[in-house]
Amino acid sequence: MLKIAVLISGSGSNLQAIIDAIKAGILNAEISGVLSSKADAYGLVRAQAAGIPTAVLVNSDFPDRESFDRAMLQQLDAWSPDVVVLAGFMRILSRHFVTHYEGRLLNIHPSLLPKYKGLHTHRRALEAGDTEHGCSVHFVTPELDGGPVIAQSVVPVLRSDNEETLTERVHKSEHRLYPQVLVWMAEGVLTFHEGRPFFNGSPIPEPLQLHQKP
Repeated sequence: MLKIAVLISGSGSNLQAIIDAIKAGILNAEISGVLSSKADAYGLVRAQAAGIPTAVLVNSDFPDRESFDRAMLQQLDAWSPDVVVLAGFMRILSRHFVTHYEGRLLNIHPSLLPKYKGLHTHRRALEAGDTEHGCSVHFVTPELDGGPVIAQSVVPVLRSDNEETLTERVHKSEHRLYPQVLVWMAEGVLTFHEGRPFFNGSPIPEPLQLHQKP
């Protein structure tokens, strides 16, 4: 059984999608703990409702990023996770933290990487006139949104879309994609070697893709 620790800062909708996949028997895993950088994050309510241990580490209680990350490492290692999942965690992680969990640290980003690293991805896709948008799950490296991409969920951009409607559809696609990647990890078909993701023992030349109907 895959042991997962989840880092959140907000509503925890991707956390809920993972909880639901476990409850439905789709994902053979347990969430050993949820850590939030904000005491009022609604994701903590979701975790507590599911009987999952929680912890809060507030940024302002620490003098710098490195000391904050050391405290996170201590808490996470106490939960002994096989994989650490970033689910709306609004902190840039230190190199030491990322290296400690190399090959076991996942993030979901709301764009088809390498397009639109950083913020305001949906607005940028609309402004560029893109016909496709979506989200990507990738292994985390010290480069912001730059780790090797495992899989993507492709969402068509409709002529009627605005930032709100596109954001909503991409969020729904995230809730399908993140649990699916964790299923692959739990089944042992997704692995990480020498900085690269492997699927069924072979390097992934291009991100695996899920397509969402209009």
